[in-house]
Amino acid sequence: MLPNSEVLYTFASRNNFDMSKNLYLSRVCDSELQNALATMGAVLIEGAKWCGKTSTAAYVAQSTLLMQDPDKAHSYHLLADTKPSLLLEGDNPRLIDEWQMAPALWDAVRYEVDRRGLPGQFILIGSAVPADNLTAHTGTGRFARILMRPMSLYESKESNGTVSLAGLFDGQHEIEGVSLW
Repeated sequence: MLPNSEVLYTFASRNNFDMSKNLYLSRVCDSELQNALATMGAVLIEGAKWCGKTSTAAYVAQSTLLMQDPDKAHSYHLLADTKPSLLLEGDNPRLIDEWQMAPALWDAVRYEVDRRGLPGQFILIGSAVPADNLTAHTGTGRFARILMRPMSLYESKESNGTVSLAGLFDGQHEIEGVSLW
């Protein structure tokens, strides 16, 4: 894996982003994403807007398709409706951001995963899901699904992780304190 600064530079230069002020903070789900890419042809990352889906996926992606790019969105939509396989071309894993803007991409990814027969080909991310009748296949056996939450205090470096909620509920920690009220 590339060092954080090199990954950010590579991602930024591929996508004409100025990310020089941003540094990637490791996420708890990074290992889950790596495991999913190692075992499945595609990974779907779902979650609320601004929870870090794009940054996390871009950290491991080798090529990127940003469906919401205002200069290219119209062309991408036309291509998705006529020859979606062209949008899937690129180094793997290929990140497809906001894929639900062109639901035909789902079935195109599923087909390509079957055709190639390799793990770690695509990462689809989005904060919305298209209507159920717009995709022909559920993705079972081809897609791993990851639900991403907003950054925890530990991930944002605002906590050292000494005490965890899981540990509290499991009785691993005792809480002592004095109320000032």
